[in-house]
Amino acid sequence: MSDNTKEAPFAEQKSELIYKLEDRPPVKEALFAAFQHLLAIFVAIITPPLIIAGALKLDLETTSYLISMSLLASGISTFIQCRRVGPIGCGLLCIQGTSFSFISPIIGAGLNGGLAAIFGAVISGSVVEMFISRILRYTRKIITPLVSGIVVTLIGLSLIKVGVISCGGGFGAKADGTFGSMENLGLAALVIISILIFNRSSNRYLRMSSIVLGLIIGFVVAYFLGRVDFGQIQSYGGFNVPTPFKYGLVFDPAAIIGLPYHRY
Repeated sequence: MSDNTKEAPFAEQKSELIYKLEDRPPVKEALFAAFQHLLAIFVAIITPPLIIAGALKLDLETTSYLISMSLLASGISTFIQCRRVGPIGCGLLCIQGTSFSFISPIIGAGLNGGLAAIFGAVISGSVVEMFISRILRYTRKIITPLVSGIVVTLIGLSLIKVGVISCGGGFGAKADGTFGSMENLGLAALVIISILIFNRSSNRYLRMSSIVLGLIIGFVVAYFLGRVDFGQIQSYGGFNVPTPFKYGLVFDPAAIIGLPYHRY
């Protein structure tokens, strides 16, 4: 059997991807997929500021401001990454969200110096990130795909605890003693199973909207279980207008050194 004959079955295999890398989906389907991506990344973007705000015991107004600014910064940076502005950006759909890797040093900086120290450390640490990005290409012989793959895997493993806590009911359930109840675990399982079922559908729209549909099903069931409470939403405050240095800016050497060191 020749090499060409051996490779033929593999060449005939059909990909499960709806669209390939260079495909341009219709506007309707692109907007549909974009909406699902927005809902999928929303929780991941707002969770770090929620964790930080909870650890620092910030009030509701400050917490909502941090969440709004996280979403705004994520949107602007993602747009720059996708569209490229001069030499900045990769030209690919690369979501720039908040990172779980820096939560511990940020909380430490906040406990010692408040939000002002956090912002100063983040601004200083971003310079290190930008510098590393310029020389990263020269370290390919050292940082091989195997090394970077292991690092990404370790980051994913470190997030298992976050997922387990969420499936068990979150910190609120820990406080009231209902953590890990069958109702909480059943609701989490319902969402996961719904996403898997829709994701294996032959209908492209069901596959593209699997995450959205899973979230909607979980929300509806949670509502009828009395788990959705709109009572805390006392009023709609409109928009949070970005205000530079609203909470001050302090360049604390300890916080500045701790942030990049924790990352690398």
